[in-house]
Amino acid sequence: MAVKVGTSTYALYWAWHAPDREPLDLAGLVARGAEDGADVVQLCDHPGLEGLSPARLRDLRALADDHGVALEVGTRGVDPEHLERWLDVCGHLGSGLLRSMLPAGARGPDGRREAVAAVAQVVPRLEAEGVDLALETYEQVPTSVLVDVVEEVGSDRVGVCLDPGNCVAALEHPRDVVDRCAPHVRNVHVKDFDFSRQAGWVGFTYAGAPLGEGLLDLDHLLGSALAHRPDVTCVVEQWVPWQGDAETTLAAEREWNARSLRVLRERQRAAA
Repeated sequence: MAVKVGTSTYALYWAWHAPDREPLDLAGLVARGAEDGADVVQLCDHPGLEGLSPARLRDLRALADDHGVALEVGTRGVDPEHLERWLDVCGHLGSGLLRSMLPAGARGPDGRREAVAAVAQVVPRLEAEGVDLALETYEQVPTSVLVDVVEEVGSDRVGVCLDPGNCVAALEHPRDVVDRCAPHVRNVHVKDFDFSRQAGWVGFTYAGAPLGEGLLDLDHLLGSALAHRPDVTCVVEQWVPWQGDAETTLAAEREWNARSLRVLRERQRAAA
């Protein structure tokens, strides 16, 4: 079992959002991922990506090739025309994965049927071009609905981007989310999380934690998901709380990312 290890725009969120700092652009994010030892850099929900010309996208791919990393792509929504445009982006970048997210309206019966019909329209192209569409687990759409959509579409090129941490906000237990989605996993987002009590008697904060220090059952996540698809990419994401100033926050983000990649590398060696 060879785990493919990746980092992402959500692992380096503050690097391109921190106030009063020059943000890392797409090229900088690719270079940072390579420097930190990733096999793959997943460019998810980055506003600069969609507006790039085909030539600029191919330049970005060439840069990634020079750094020895592959690229993956992420967007949101399942409108067929939108997905078609992003499949063009995948083609220019050489991405075999398109991560997306169902709209919140898919939680209802009509919305679910519409989502199935929309995704089904792009299945021929997914299959022809060898691209996996991975629909992410998150709190606005119950996991059961997401899996129903994937199963109703019925294509091996349509599956799940598994991120159990997202679903805690909908009071879904991470273990249940992993077990339900494992047969359909095409991509795994690895981020740890924890609760802390707010000042006073009432309330909790749900936030990120360094990998291995929070509540994520990493053994269960990887064991269940990779048992079905040992070739999927495990991509680091993280919710690094603001540390009071940009310098400290960026340092924490970099350290968390390095730790996460190191842990996943250790799993890769152990599985080899």
